[in-house]
Amino acid sequence: MTVRIERLVTSGQFTLDGGTWDVENNVWIVGDEREVIVIDAAHDAEAIARAVDDRRLIAIVCTHAHNDHVNAAPALADLTGATVWLHPDDLPLWKMTHPGRDPDRHLLDGQVIEAAGADLTVLHTPGHAPGAVCLHDPALGVVFTGDTLFQGGPGATGRTYSHFPTIIDSIRDKLLTLPPETKVLTGHGDSTTIGAEAPHLEEWIRRGH
Repeated sequence: MTVRIERLVTSGQFTLDGGTWDVENNVWIVGDEREVIVIDAAHDAEAIARAVDDRRLIAIVCTHAHNDHVNAAPALADLTGATVWLHPDDLPLWKMTHPGRDPDRHLLDGQVIEAAGADLTVLHTPGHAPGAVCLHDPALGVVFTGDTLFQGGPGATGRTYSHFPTIIDSIRDKLLTLPPETKVLTGHGDSTTIGAEAPHLEEWIRRGH
């Protein structure tokens, strides 16, 4: 069966360091007509469950633990029986949103999450958050970057738990080494490619200091 990638956009709020912003998030559903995984359960568990429909949801993978990427994860897990995955370095951020509940499994750099014909390799890419990860599937020619890399540059690093030199290292070492035609599927906004973003690294570094 053919693996397909679906995007659902959900709306809500991002809260950190005493500020609150209205945001729209990309929720990625990867799989076939029988089973799927969800990348970043944002804002609306019921809407995500409707998009999954009668397929088996086997995993909810969190690219990082900012509230707008994980706020619907426990509710979606309860609705579907899916397992919630998070890199352990983001547990302090997770606890800000879900103090009474832990993720089910820990993501580790280099591990492969297999689902419905997709093989997603976990790339630990700290900087936007300590436990931020990207998910690369060479066969599909895609990398899901969460808030690490967007069309036009790195994710924000001006808040608690973030660090600009670290995100630059992550992008340079883990993402820009991927094939240039690799499609970059982001946590917010439009997609891009590695080849479109790679030439701008030095410009981002100048702009970021």
